[in-house]
Amino acid sequence: MIRYIRLLGAALGSVVGLAISASGEGLFRGSDYAGALLAAWVVAWIVVGFAIFPYLTVVPTGWLIRQVEALSTAEFVTAVVGLLLGLLMGLLLGFPLSGLAPPFGTWLPLGVSIFLGLGMVGLTVAKRRDLLVAAEAVGLVRRPPSEGQHGPIQGDPRIVVDTSAIIDGRIAEIVESGFIYGTLVIPRFVLDELQHIADSSDALRRNRGRRGLEILNRMQKEPATPVEIVEDDVPEVTEVDAKLVALARARSRVILTNDFNLNRVAELQGVRVMNINSLANAVKPAVLPGEELRVRVIQEGKEAGQGVGFLDDGTMIVVEGGARHIDHDLDVAVTRVLQTVAGRMIFAQPRLD
Repeated sequence: MIRYIRLLGAALGSVVGLAISASGEGLFRGSDYAGALLAAWVVAWIVVGFAIFPYLTVVPTGWLIRQVEALSTAEFVTAVVGLLLGLLMGLLLGFPLSGLAPPFGTWLPLGVSIFLGLGMVGLTVAKRRDLLVAAEAVGLVRRPPSEGQHGPIQGDPRIVVDTSAIIDGRIAEIVESGFIYGTLVIPRFVLDELQHIADSSDALRRNRGRRGLEILNRMQKEPATPVEIVEDDVPEVTEVDAKLVALARARSRVILTNDFNLNRVAELQGVRVMNINSLANAVKPAVLPGEELRVRVIQEGKEAGQGVGFLDDGTMIVVEGGARHIDHDLDVAVTRVLQTVAGRMIFAQPRLD
């Protein structure tokens, strides 16, 4: 494409050179070396056209296209509306100005139109949100759900994410389900810590780190909840947990983590904590005393005669007198439910037939 543009520029340069040399009485007429000078003149214009024509056509056009693509739908629409309003105002003012004596009557209408057009473009783009709200209020437009009610917009919560939450893996499913509203902020030092874990010599830590990187890459492809990598740092603080708390206090006062100690430290400093374990416990089905369940006893409990089993969601059930039923399915009746920091624990007794 550029090659053809350059060839076209060279052709136009030769035409311009010949036209200038032939204007009036001829640029080199009467000279002893008129032919050589004319040839050099045309060659110079060909070189100039070949060299600069792409920068007068393709490069500005490409830049303009990139700028338009970077505009949101609201910015583009308001820019077009502002341009039309500015040109209309320039046209209305141009009629009386065109009656002035030359050159004012010739150039003032054009200058006023350009000034008002560009000025109204900048003004409407800067006030696009207020204009959209006003247009929605009078019923002129209806904002699509993806640009307001259901999608992240400027001013949404910015949630600082801890390494433990990324490595855990459940954050990806939570993001895909749409329960997290806002922007997930991943500090660079968290990404560095994740990379360090992925490069660990210990196989378990290395696998956990690599899974965390895969989870992060997966979340970046999820359009509903954007993920932003920030370079913000707290140089005076060395520990990662303290950096996270300081960054959250400066940004949004929200941290997403699975770390119990970070949870407590952040709460003491007035930072809201979104704990995935707490969310998992909250969405488990409610079990009330007296309900009947069927559970498989897989091991003995801490107390004599107790057996331990687990529900499908991982909730532990302690069966009184269940030790003699290990490796067997047992119908039990719930006696009490205990909520602990580690999760929920259910106590039950074998159902009497």
